[in-house]
Amino acid sequence: MKILIVYYSMYGHTLQMAKAVAEGASQIPQAEVMLRRVQEFPEVDKIIDQNEFASQVREQQKDIPVCTVDDLREADAVIFGSPTRYGNMCAQMKQLIDSTTQLWLNGEMEGKPAGVFTSTASTHGGQETTLLTMMVPLLHLGMVIVGVPYSTPGMIHTEARGGTPYGATTIAGGKGELQPKSEDLEISKVLGRRVAEVAAKVRS
Repeated sequence: MKILIVYYSMYGHTLQMAKAVAEGASQIPQAEVMLRRVQEFPEVDKIIDQNEFASQVREQQKDIPVCTVDDLREADAVIFGSPTRYGNMCAQMKQLIDSTTQLWLNGEMEGKPAGVFTSTASTHGGQETTLLTMMVPLLHLGMVIVGVPYSTPGMIHTEARGGTPYGATTIAGGKGELQPKSEDLEISKVLGRRVAEVAAKVRS
């Protein structure tokens, strides 16, 4: 059973979450976890070349394969992670999803469990709108959305950190200076595990 985690990360926050999601999914014995990154735009690569920190994060990801349509086709479940861009997913992730026309026409994603996670600069930076709008094309593809229930430890809080029923989240800070809280990463693990559990039930 293949569980695909596909993400985009410029400053490393969604990368950390993706690894936590993968860890959670791997807790299900029959799960084969695949971690993939989204292809960067050439023009953004030029900007990253001028940013020392972003360049370091890019270097950290160089050995993670770029996600392909075949990866999506072969997966039994997919968990998508994107930073927020004005309350929506980043253009790089949208490009990947927009490339799935043949999968949609053939119904190849129908019935597959899916989850979403995101990172924002601020506490009200669009975490919920990003997750909800990420779900829209997945519903068009016929995927089954899996969220995070409030029975999950750490979900109910009033702290400046992440955690939504729509998916795992974290706060990066206006300059990317913050790191995901341990609670955010634990919720990310729960998301990964839940999607893998649902995938196992669907397969059975």
